Amino acid sequence: MHYLDHAATTAVLPEAAQIACRVMTEQFGNPSSVHKMGIAASGIVEKARKQVAAILNAEPSEITFTSCGTEATATAIYGACRRKGRGKHIITTMIEHSATLNTVKQLEQEGFEVTYLEPDADGHISTADLRAAVRPDTALLTCMLVNNEIGTVLPVKEFGKILKKKAPNALFHIDAVQGLARLPIKPKLWNADFISVSGHKIGAPKGIGALYIRKGVRIAPLMLGGGQERGMRPGTEATPNIAAFGEACRICMEQMDDNAAKVEALCTQLKEGIAQRFPWAVYNGKHDIPHVINVSFPGCKSEVLLRVLEMHAVYVSSGSACAKGKASHVLAAMRLEHTRIDSALRISFAPSNTSDDVEALLDALEEGTKRLKRE
Repeated sequence: MHYLDHAATTAVLPEAAQIACRVMTEQFGNPSSVHKMGIAASGIVEKARKQVAAILNAEPSEITFTSCGTEATATAIYGACRRKGRGKHIITTMIEHSATLNTVKQLEQEGFEVTYLEPDADGHISTADLRAAVRPDTALLTCMLVNNEIGTVLPVKEFGKILKKKAPNALFHIDAVQGLARLPIKPKLWNADFISVSGHKIGAPKGIGALYIRKGVRIAPLMLGGGQERGMRPGTEATPNIAAFGEACRICMEQMDDNAAKVEALCTQLKEGIAQRFPWAVYNGKHDIPHVINVSFPGCKSEVLLRVLEMHAVYVSSGSACAKGKASHVLAAMRLEHTRIDSALRISFAPSNTSDDVEALLDALEEGTKRLKRE
């Protein structure tokens, strides 16, 4: 098997799986219980909180565990916009994940005005456009760190400075789901009030995420309940997943430089292979990080090409897994031709990939493109 769809999800790291299994079977107390097993479970949660805080350059008290990145994002956006005395204006971009776009669309229906910043042809968002969009009544700027489909990096440091200068009371949320363990996270430098992350993108199980909430920021929770997570996220903590997430953060943080070098080498190998075998292929976006490559093979429908690749046990995608096969709104926002959008593939690496994975992909692409272009 040659799995090259890590922007969708990753395999659980063995160390993370081992910890999750041990917690499920041996240390399964409820963290809210006051007896010995409950206290031990609470300690596991707090250890993981420190590990997640470390990779986010945050304090443990600024970390709230959630069920996923989507919940973390929704908590930040709704919480920021439903504060007393806030404005009624939201700024986001046209290339955000559906977790962000669908949430701000809901707020539009509640009377908020939303400005959607448009990307250029390379998938970048202009700081000048943001500067022009910020208003005195802006309540929130919410944007990605790394785009999940084309790998572009948004200028969050500059965005934070612009926002806080022009609208000091506005809050800044960053969706760092694709950036976690790929780029250094710097909430203070970025003037970030919220940062949402997800475990299954970095080798933790599905079903665990976290939200950084800057110390001093007060927002209401999405749900009410027993008061877990200091009242921000009620419900019994998913201790096994939390422990695994913490361990995955620890490993990724220790190996970040080595992992980046591995992925960079794989990306270079892929681009060289595409240049040699498919000189007619067209890249979408500038791929500011090497982990995500989006490339079109005009004349070859991506949905059909995916089936051909699958026959060779090569797995990539045509865009965000959450879109479930729908045409990419990211590529459409970049105003690309229909033939490019319809023939685009997203190839996303992890450090576990090998040179053989890249060669298998190139071989399968060669067979598939020849067959489809002939048809």
